[in-house]
Amino acid sequence: MSESSSKAWRCGVCGYVHREGDAPDWCPVCGADKAEFEPYVEQAQPAAAPPRRWQCLNCNYVHEGPEPPETCPVCGAPADRFEAVAQPAVQAVRAAEAGTVVVVGAGIAGISAVEATRNASPDARILVLSKEPDLPYYRLNLTRYLAGEIGRDELPIHPESWYADHRVELLCGQEAVELRLDDRVVVLRGGRRIDFDRLVLTAGAHPFVPPLPGAQRQGVHTLRTCDDAERLLAAIRPGMTCACIGGGLLGMEAAGALARRGLDVTLLEGHDWPMPRQLNRQAGDILARQVGRKGIQQLVRARTVDILGDERVAGVRLEDGRTIEADLVLIATGVRPNSYLARQAGLQVNQGVVVDHYLTSSHPAVLAAGDVAEHRGTLYGSWHAAQHQGSIAGMNAAGGRVEFGGIPRSNTLKVLGIDLTSIGRFEPEDGSDRVVEREAGDVYYRFVFRDGRLIGSVLLGDASISAPVKRAIESRRDLSGLLAANLTAQDVIDELSSPPSAP
Repeated sequence: MSESSSKAWRCGVCGYVHREGDAPDWCPVCGADKAEFEPYVEQAQPAAAPPRRWQCLNCNYVHEGPEPPETCPVCGAPADRFEAVAQPAVQAVRAAEAGTVVVVGAGIAGISAVEATRNASPDARILVLSKEPDLPYYRLNLTRYLAGEIGRDELPIHPESWYADHRVELLCGQEAVELRLDDRVVVLRGGRRIDFDRLVLTAGAHPFVPPLPGAQRQGVHTLRTCDDAERLLAAIRPGMTCACIGGGLLGMEAAGALARRGLDVTLLEGHDWPMPRQLNRQAGDILARQVGRKGIQQLVRARTVDILGDERVAGVRLEDGRTIEADLVLIATGVRPNSYLARQAGLQVNQGVVVDHYLTSSHPAVLAAGDVAEHRGTLYGSWHAAQHQGSIAGMNAAGGRVEFGGIPRSNTLKVLGIDLTSIGRFEPEDGSDRVVEREAGDVYYRFVFRDGRLIGSVLLGDASISAPVKRAIESRRDLSGLLAANLTAQDVIDELSSPPSAP
């Protein structure tokens, strides 16, 4: 690549923005190599580095070690679904003195922030507050736990000893109830006060429960925490009937998990097809057929207006007058950010805590990441984005100046045994976007192009090319030479399966 005078380079994988001279050899956030950085539309060339990190091609989980794990602890993918990525150059943002960093929330954003802060500042005092009593765990894996694919001991992100080894003060079962920003103090329930120099809000989100009559009846559940999963497991029996309200990603996976436990499950989706935020209609219809063959009954345009029963749930009533009998109801209708602490403290909050490119809130000592953070008007609400935002916020809490430039949204389906990846924008905005697709039985490919670049894709039934598809979208690879008038989906697959040509 020719030299460039540009001072800004963006990592196409995680959104990190580098503003010092040439692109770095490795991304300090996700470990992507120099090839993934671009000044506007140019890409830098690879820089070799010994692989010590392995990224899951299904869910983007990053494993550190000489070899990939036998199976991904997040999505269960085998070792051959991992690829080597370069070790991040954390010394680029090393801080001489970070003081005390307090992280409120212990999901993937919070623990990623802890890891990044410790890597960037060996001397910082780090405390992480978790409202839940359990060790911080992979929330993404709760549906796999519910399905019986993994045990509870496989949920934690790190063993308890990891926190002591890295001099991280982990306070489980401790809820922050007030942020006194003028004094730089976090107040816990019970009155304990914790001083901070930098605060990272990764408080996550809570299930959105529509204002349905009967939503408080016994037998109505949500799934967001380990305790939620335990309550469900204690309540279910083979042969029970279950109505799952919400046919999005969580609703689909939860329905699959409960069906695997022997329940008679009806999935209720108010839209015209399942997973409308992740799939176009054609893909949604194909997925519905596959899910139906797994014994899950599905109803679309099924809007719930009432949860029936006395003290205990007995069923649901739909807008069109139909009733669905149910011994158990699971509500999976999305989440809302846990922004109440930020609002009470006077931080700028829209849907989530408003942050700038450095993930700094309206108070200079407070950063936010993950489900609670709103960047450029976007609430990502995904594990992948939360992990990367947490890493950037952690670096900046240690004194770095690392920017988040946004990343394409991506989703994968677990539990049901159906290959599915959706990434980027899968619907055209106008006539200048071009869609190339192919359906063959249960296999469906969809590629959306704009200005010679792939901007979105749906892979259903065969996600074997998900890695090159993600790379092409995230790095904004120039594919304009491919876009002939008679372009087919197979042409796209063949091109993406080959390494990009050297300039």
